[in-house]
Amino acid sequence: MNRTAEERQREIVLVARRDGSVDVTTLAAELGVAKETVRRDLRVLEDHGLLRRTHGGAYPVESAGFETTLAFRATRHVPEKRRIATAAAGLLGDAETVFVDEGYTPQLIAEALPRDRPLTVVTASLPVAGALAGTDTVSVLLLGGRVRSGTLATVDHWTTKMLAGFVVDLAFIGANGISREHGLTTPDPAVSEVKTQAVRAARRVVFAGVHTKFGAVSFCRFAEIGALEAIVTSTLLPTAEAHRYSLLGPQVIRV
Repeated sequence: MNRTAEERQREIVLVARRDGSVDVTTLAAELGVAKETVRRDLRVLEDHGLLRRTHGGAYPVESAGFETTLAFRATRHVPEKRRIATAAAGLLGDAETVFVDEGYTPQLIAEALPRDRPLTVVTASLPVAGALAGTDTVSVLLLGGRVRSGTLATVDHWTTKMLAGFVVDLAFIGANGISREHGLTTPDPAVSEVKTQAVRAARRVVFAGVHTKFGAVSFCRFAEIGALEAIVTSTLLPTAEAHRYSLLGPQVIRV
């Protein structure tokens, strides 16, 4: 069957969202077109903000209409996320009150926090609260609200109102995309409200995320790069790109 370019591109996006990534060679065989045609399709989809190209393929950008679940995130880039989480937890300093964001990397940060000193952790994430609730030295404040099924985190006015009453020493923040031009972004406006409030409530803000988040732009902007004290990512983010982010204010740590 001869598909139009639009039909082909829609199919590519569906496959990328289902599988987490696509490969040029496989797509060319499945769609019955030349590799160059697939590459051209991927360029178009990247221009439309739906995919990010990689060497030999592409992966989907999270958007207002598409967001991966926490369960899916727990299967991708896990060793990289663990390294990043350990390095981020190392930035705790003398903080006594900490906000830990929703998401898989923040969950790993929570697990890496020290257990030998008193800490108060504020979070909207049920998995983060669960990971820390049995720890004698950690006092957990779980923000109330509507629970989102995909990420198991609370949102809406109950969550933001409760958070607005706090001043925390340090916020560990995640995002679906981070770019120099658009700052930190996330697909869902309700999630964006919580993140905005967390950044506002914190004296220090640390962003932790894998290299694939960089350059990606999602629907809702919640913080500028200059609001961050530090960015923690991996060495898969090129040195030159890390330097460009550091010029906007934050220390960039690559592990």
